[in-house]
Amino acid sequence: MEENKLMHTDEELMKKASETKSKNTYMYSPAQLAYAGDAVYEMLVRSHIIRKNDINVNRMHRQAVKFVKAKAQAYIVSQLEDELTDDEKTIVKRGRNAKVTSSPKNVELMDYRYATGFEALFGYLYLNGQLERLMELFEKIIDIIEEKDDKNENN
Repeated sequence: MEENKLMHTDEELMKKASETKSKNTYMYSPAQLAYAGDAVYEMLVRSHIIRKNDINVNRMHRQAVKFVKAKAQAYIVSQLEDELTDDEKTIVKRGRNAKVTSSPKNVELMDYRYATGFEALFGYLYLNGQLERLMELFEKIIDIIEEKDDKNENN
């Protein structure tokens, strides 16, 4: 019950922040969408981890990495593909195909590209005020990561 109340509060805060749309979200570059999406996704991940676990900050960080590293985001996109609408797939492709001037060390370029597409999707949904859809996808992401963790623990 308390977790639902907190999740509702997150949605209200995100809604208030996203209500100041300045232009059509298709006018933003993929990099701009990814920039916003990275922050939104990070906030959701951290909120989820804090609610779910009573652990120290170092362990919380290690939990967050399972969600936010480029390889994880590329995996999530592959698992969500059948769940995405045509518009959402288009946004992911725009982000994936955006000109990349550099990528972080120790990250495969394709993983980085798909992660950028993933973050662009979250930025698009947030800036477009589609918070219900954003939260729906985030719940599926939690399931994807937890299922992957279960498989890794059993192997």
